[in-house]
Amino acid sequence: MDLQVNHSGNIPIHSQVEELLRKLITEPPYADGSYLPPEAELAKKLGISRNTVRQATNKLEYEGLIIRRKGKGTKVAQKTVNTRLSSWHSFTQEMNEKGIAFVNYRVEATKVPVSETTARFFDIQPDTEVVKLIRIRGDEEGPFVYFVSFFHPRTGITTNEDFTQPLYDILENKYNTPVAISREEITARSVRSAIAKELKIVKGDPVLIRERFVSDPGGRPVEHNIGYYIADKFTYTIEIRR
Repeated sequence: MDLQVNHSGNIPIHSQVEELLRKLITEPPYADGSYLPPEAELAKKLGISRNTVRQATNKLEYEGLIIRRKGKGTKVAQKTVNTRLSSWHSFTQEMNEKGIAFVNYRVEATKVPVSETTARFFDIQPDTEVVKLIRIRGDEEGPFVYFVSFFHPRTGITTNEDFTQPLYDILENKYNTPVAISREEITARSVRSAIAKELKIVKGDPVLIRERFVSDPGGRPVEHNIGYYIADKFTYTIEIRR
């Protein structure tokens, strides 16, 4: 794409740069995930100040069209999955409702000694064996979320289930354990090497971590779930009504 601005025209330079960038990010290789040229390089090529380029990129970043990564550069923001906290479902149900096709990259269930955090939530003895479920899911471009779930022994769920099916349907229909309450904690952190490898990202990249403490209608604990989402793939919407 030929990058140039009209220095003698009536349209402000920053507006011209903004329009150039909007077109640039729709073309390969940038639309495919390559980093944009540095701001200093763009400024030199266009014969303008770096502040003018920054004014345009700030606008696109505010609109969620590009993402700046410290020490790496700026790239086009990939399409995100928006999920609401006002009505929660299993991941499969969320994706099906939105008509989003997803891929199961890994589904693995084992029995492990319970961690201290999970033991406290389940109100069981530490080191009690529970079912641990790992699911890595994404789209045709690659994985974007890593889930790990632990289930209270009371549910009776086993490692032999077809965990590609909606999880909460399995619990309710097969084990008579409907879920009704989810206390959630959401944080953003740098990803650890083990999870980075599974999600095919770089150690230290940002991930959104959603920790769920799921209970049945009587308030009895059912599942402790931790989800690690690639940060630029997900958006959470919180709806508050007065």
